[in-house]
Amino acid sequence: MEKSIEKRPDLNSAISPDDFQSFYWLKNELASFCRANGISASGCKIEIAARIEQFLATGKVIPASRNPVVTSNFDWKNTELHLNTKITDNYKNTENVRAFMTFHIGPHFKFNSDFMNWAKANAGKSLADAIDEWNRIYTLHKNKEHKSVIAPQFEFNRYIRDFMADNPGKTRAAAIYFWKLKRQQRDDNNYSATDLLSLE
Repeated sequence: MEKSIEKRPDLNSAISPDDFQSFYWLKNELASFCRANGISASGCKIEIAARIEQFLATGKVIPASRNPVVTSNFDWKNTELHLNTKITDNYKNTENVRAFMTFHIGPHFKFNSDFMNWAKANAGKSLADAIDEWNRIYTLHKNKEHKSVIAPQFEFNRYIRDFMADNPGKTRAAAIYFWKLKRQQRDDNNYSATDLLSLE
C-alpha cells in the first residue's frame, strides 16, 4: 500500500505548535519566520526553533540567550604548551595546538568534530586528558561498526549518511531526491529502507 503524503503546511503565524513541531523546516525558513514576527534569528537551528515554539504556544517573544562570558585570555596561538596545561574557556584549535598534539600522538593526528566538541565542553581538563580522549575517539572511529553522532539539527546529513550506507549502488543525488520527499512528511525525518517504495 502506498503511503499517502500529507501536504506540509505553510510556516506562518497561523500554524499550530503541533504542526510546527511535526514537520521539517530549513534554517532559512525559520529565520524568515523570525524576521516577520520580531523574533531573534541568532544561534543554532534548535535554539531558533525553540523560540518559534514558544511564540506559537504563548504569543510571547523570548530573547536569544547571551553567549557565555569568556574569562580566560590564554593565548592558544603562541604560548608553549605542556601536558599539564589546562583547557580554558577560550580554547581554540590553533596550529600551536595541532603541533603539540601531533608531537605527542603522531602524524596521524587531526582535529575532528568529536574531539573539538569535547575540548569546548571540558574546560579545566589538561592537555594530557585531551590526548587520552583523542586516542579514545580515534580507536572508536577505527571500528567499522561505529557511527559518529550527528547532532539533532543536522537531519539532512544523518539521512544522507544512512541512505548511502543502506544503498551503496545508488548516487548521492538519489539520496537527496528521497530526502526532499521525506522532509515533507509529518514527524519522522529518519531514513527507512521503505522510503524507496513508499515515497515515490
